[in-house]
Amino acid sequence: MTNISAKLEQSYGASDIEVLEGLEPVRKRPGMYIGGTDDRAMHHLVSEILDNSMDEAVAGFANRIEIHLAKDNVVTITDNGRGIPVDEHPKFPKKSALEVILTTLHSGGKFSNKAYQTSGGLHGVGISVVNALSCEMCVEIARDKQLYKQSFSRGLPLTGLENIGAVSNRRGTSVTFKPDMEIFKGEPDFRPGWLFQMARSKAYLFRGVEIRWSCDPDLIKPDSKVSEEAVFHFPNGLLDYLNATLGDRPCIPDSPFSGIIDLPDQQGRVEYAITWPETGDGFIHSYCNTVPTPQGGTHETGLRGALTRGLKSFGEMSGVKKAAQITADDIMSGACVLLSVFIREPQFQGQTKEKLANSEVARLVDTAIKDYFDNWLSSNTNSAKALLEYVIERTDDRLRKKEERITARKVGSRRTRLPGKLADCSRQNADDTELFIVEGDSAGGSAKQARHRETQAILPLRGKILNVVSATADKIRANAEIQDLITAMGCGAGKDFDLGKLRYERIIIMTDADVDGAHIAALLITFFYTRMRPLIEKGHLYLAQPPLYRLSVKGKSAYARDDLHKDELLETEFKGRQNVEVGRFKGLGEMMPKQLKETTMNPDTRTLIRVTVPQAQLITDIQTLQPDIDEDIFEPDMKAEETSEELDDLIDRLMGKSAESRFTFIQENAEFVEEIDV
Repeated sequence: MTNISAKLEQSYGASDIEVLEGLEPVRKRPGMYIGGTDDRAMHHLVSEILDNSMDEAVAGFANRIEIHLAKDNVVTITDNGRGIPVDEHPKFPKKSALEVILTTLHSGGKFSNKAYQTSGGLHGVGISVVNALSCEMCVEIARDKQLYKQSFSRGLPLTGLENIGAVSNRRGTSVTFKPDMEIFKGEPDFRPGWLFQMARSKAYLFRGVEIRWSCDPDLIKPDSKVSEEAVFHFPNGLLDYLNATLGDRPCIPDSPFSGIIDLPDQQGRVEYAITWPETGDGFIHSYCNTVPTPQGGTHETGLRGALTRGLKSFGEMSGVKKAAQITADDIMSGACVLLSVFIREPQFQGQTKEKLANSEVARLVDTAIKDYFDNWLSSNTNSAKALLEYVIERTDDRLRKKEERITARKVGSRRTRLPGKLADCSRQNADDTELFIVEGDSAGGSAKQARHRETQAILPLRGKILNVVSATADKIRANAEIQDLITAMGCGAGKDFDLGKLRYERIIIMTDADVDGAHIAALLITFFYTRMRPLIEKGHLYLAQPPLYRLSVKGKSAYARDDLHKDELLETEFKGRQNVEVGRFKGLGEMMPKQLKETTMNPDTRTLIRVTVPQAQLITDIQTLQPDIDEDIFEPDMKAEETSEELDDLIDRLMGKSAESRFTFIQENAEFVEEIDV
């Protein structure tokens, strides 16, 4: 009590409350806006400015964009569009619209469809963020045959808007900026290879634009394939992109399935180019409003549905019985796919826009492409039959491997003495089976009653398992909880790990929706990463999402994952309802089996999060811009092996024996914590 009293005596008043104004939040928390402060994030600044120029081109007001990389990390991007408005803004007297856009978050012309039907910018933070994170920025605007200029530094105007004079042969916007090395640690440099590929790929994505690239010759390495000057213009858009990427690789069909489709009611358009190479790996690269979506999204979902339904229907009409067994993975796993959509009001996950989330886009893309694919299959019978045979071969291969797994599992189950606490499922093969790893016997009891006995197995663990990173090999072997887990899964661990012997298709970590539950999940994920990494890489590990709250009133009830979801439900599902009862679950063991089944275990109503291993830094906005990129363009530190080593080092730092490393990590990242729930 003495310590608490002493703390209460310390001053804490209104003067201690900080208010960040203007662009201060961006400089304080740059990672919230550009994903970090490394060289990848620094290159994101270029994409923000380039996307603005691309939006002008897509809107039909520009047809030429110029990108120049100079010494000292200075980049200039120029377009011949309408130019940012320079007249006085009605809500900010004595300030031009240009200054408002450059110095104010959430300002711009993309919140409605008046200035742009479609755009990559959504929140009005792009160019203002670049301004905030640049030590130098100069913007030139050519409008109404007059040239205007204004300079900025670190988000603040250095000069007022200057009228330079009359110009007769120029229009549009020119932005020159230099990133602030106070923000980007380690003093990274712009990589000509990245920007060169970015410029070329943007030209592929909109066939109506010409992009002119130039770079200071001193910045290009002698053995680099980056040109000092280049002009990118591709009249056939994604088809040119696909042909350039594949080169001479033989494909089925000989000519790719490609086209452009205007969506109904002026909702946008879809462009696609797809083929199936006879040898080598395929790829899927998708875009929305010229912004790369490396994590896919609803537009990819719509494409997968259209191709799958179309080819299955063609096979069934052709009398091929095996066509009914075709899955989307059989079709897409070997395909080379380029997909670009232009839509109004796109919704992305996160400011860096890596995944498209608009639910209606899946239906629009599916419906649009399905009709064209059906017509293409019926009009190109020989190519369609060749494609069907190609996909059925993959189907046969998948079914054969599945049968091998079933056989291996049957043999393994006869030889293995399973842990006594395991409530195994009754199905004898691994197909569509699940092992739920639950926290404690109480939760295990509820889960056993809630499960589907044929396909769902339950393994209760006693509290927090051993931290395998800081433990010795002997201690790991002696740990009963870990050995029970390894035995139940049937695939071994470490050097003895064999993914083909995995007894379940999905391994699901199901812990309480609190800090202790998150800690147990972290320990389990660490175990799987260090001892069974291919399990994660092949997509077999998941996290269950049990609810934290139950909301009910007069016979109506709903479940909320967290506080934000709870507030959302109160505003939507229970809006206007009085006396809504809000109950918080202390743990899974408190939930009735029926509730646990409905919210967390039933495949039809639950939500699962797949655990993945971060790929190399090539899987970024930059890499997705050019699928078949030459690795010589990049520096060695961009390679996947070193990215894997960085992840190993991070896990050792956070989970290893050195408490000092964890303490240092907390100190370095404490400023990024917005809220701690106590």
